[in-house]
Amino acid sequence: MKKVFVASAVALSLSGCASIFNGQTQSVTVRSVPEGATVSVTNRAGEKINTGITPVTLTLKRGAGYFKSEEYTVALMKDGFATKEVTITGTVSGWYIGNILFGGLIGFLAVDPLTGGMYSFPESVSSELVSQSTKTSLTEGALTIVSTETLTPEQMEQAQPLVLTNQAQ
Repeated sequence: MKKVFVASAVALSLSGCASIFNGQTQSVTVRSVPEGATVSVTNRAGEKINTGITPVTLTLKRGAGYFKSEEYTVALMKDGFATKEVTITGTVSGWYIGNILFGGLIGFLAVDPLTGGMYSFPESVSSELVSQSTKTSLTEGALTIVSTETLTPEQMEQAQPLVLTNQAQ
């Protein structure tokens, strides 16, 4: 019985908490408004690693090297809408800190940093696509009434307030 306990303690100290609980990959759901946008995902090295149509759940590798979180650029494209890019970056997982509490020095310094298990991504990413017809009509000088909340700073510079006069006098 003592040998089993010692073997278990050694195995636990040689593993990484975050690698055990998180794993090397994570599922991330990508959504868009409107739905049906084409998704193209590239990693930090610029390699295209995944494609799909929103809503889509992707399996992403957490690490990009020793003590290096992977970073992804998600491009959302749909006919009639401007392409939107979203960046997904890993943050340090709470399970990584578990190595300190449970005495997993090897997990803290080697296993979790090598496997990427020490990082977490958001569970989902959502983005609203902007209609290109709004952008086009603003640049062509046509009268377009839009909410100022949907305009970029460049569009706000071109916007002109609508002045209403009372014609019924």
